[in-house]
Amino acid sequence: MRVIVVGAGEVGTNIAEGIASDHDVVVIDRDEDRVESITYSHDVLAIRGDGTSIDDLEEAGLADADLVIASTDSDETNIVISGGAKTVGDPFTIARVKKTNLLRTWERAEEAFGVDFMVCTDLQTAQTVVDIAGLPGARDVDSFANGLVRMAEFEVDPDSPVAGETVADADQFESLTFAAIIREDDVVIPGGETMIEAGDDVVVIGSVESVREFAGTLSPAPTLEQAAEIVIVGGSEIGYQTARLLEAEGLEPRLVEQDPDRARELAERLPGTLVLESDATDIDFLVREHVGESDIVIATLDSDERNLLVSLLAKRVGVERTIGIVEYGEYVDLFETVGIDVAVNPRLVTAEEITRFTREQRTENLAMLEHDRAEVLEIEVDRDSLLFGNRIRDVTAKLPDGVVVGAVTRDGELITPRGETVLEGGDHVVVFLDTEVLDEVSRLL
Repeated sequence: MRVIVVGAGEVGTNIAEGIASDHDVVVIDRDEDRVESITYSHDVLAIRGDGTSIDDLEEAGLADADLVIASTDSDETNIVISGGAKTVGDPFTIARVKKTNLLRTWERAEEAFGVDFMVCTDLQTAQTVVDIAGLPGARDVDSFANGLVRMAEFEVDPDSPVAGETVADADQFESLTFAAIIREDDVVIPGGETMIEAGDDVVVIGSVESVREFAGTLSPAPTLEQAAEIVIVGGSEIGYQTARLLEAEGLEPRLVEQDPDRARELAERLPGTLVLESDATDIDFLVREHVGESDIVIATLDSDERNLLVSLLAKRVGVERTIGIVEYGEYVDLFETVGIDVAVNPRLVTAEEITRFTREQRTENLAMLEHDRAEVLEIEVDRDSLLFGNRIRDVTAKLPDGVVVGAVTRDGELITPRGETVLEGGDHVVVFLDTEVLDEVSRLL
């Protein structure tokens, strides 16, 4: 498939990297330095040009393009690119936007703006924050099989009860599969004797209850349902959407916003949220409002540095868990090292959602882990699949290394996969795999 990606910033570059192995990718950007950089770093054709120019789109091969992805930093530009592409050819168009009102307009008017699929960065980021907040200690969370199956990634701290244990010793849960251990730059498919080490990231797949129970053994922090106090710092659009989603879960968060007009607006729009007008970087305010007694502090200010500062102050007054928005991807690892428990990068979240969408033609659902080093697929078994009518033991023997069957659902019921489990047509199978074997596994399954 020929794909044109307009915008070679952090989002566009991540998208191009994620799909270049499967598709013929052309990237357009106005910045000559970005074009040169992506030309040397990725297996794509990069062109200096303007995505709103039909001539430049045609130079990139618009006539033969199956997909156009508009991923610049301007909502309006991305919409113009999508509409322009539709006037010349008939590619499927994907537009990245930040403004949720544009998303709502698009949802209400079929094919509005000439956009076939729209990803709203702020809303997608807020949903990611809420998903992570809902599972203590989780770095990444995703659901499959209509919510019956959950995948989660946890970092193992030195004082974690599973640090130094074998997988067999740690696996005390009825419906849980240890799918992988991510250790530095390696993805390890664990066996029963594999030792879990401090600093590892452990990926588990299983029932919602089992994953929650496993999370409870790693962290004493409460689940989202148990959380008595959640504080959101910053009345940005991400902060507002996070509060709205938490309200939808039946929770009553507190939101701190320094600007009086914005605080008043949020108080009117969020009936289930207590909005406080103050500066959350004032430690006296944090002490006075007993923020240290909260279960989670979510920093959604418009500055990465201030989000880090808020997280550090929250830790200082006693908060167990902090989640912070980090706009610049290069800061994520650093900020998680020095003060934020989980850093969420909106650009990476958006890139992963768009990349996910381009791959879903092969699967029903998928999730990407560790910057696309590993993936989790949900596949419905049909007669053409290697899975059909075979035991899991026999299937895995025919698959390349780096593949684990994590869960099976049949007629709405979860089945814990075992070597002797025979897979039937219509089963939904959740599979963990190393991205390097994605193409081979997709053909077989």
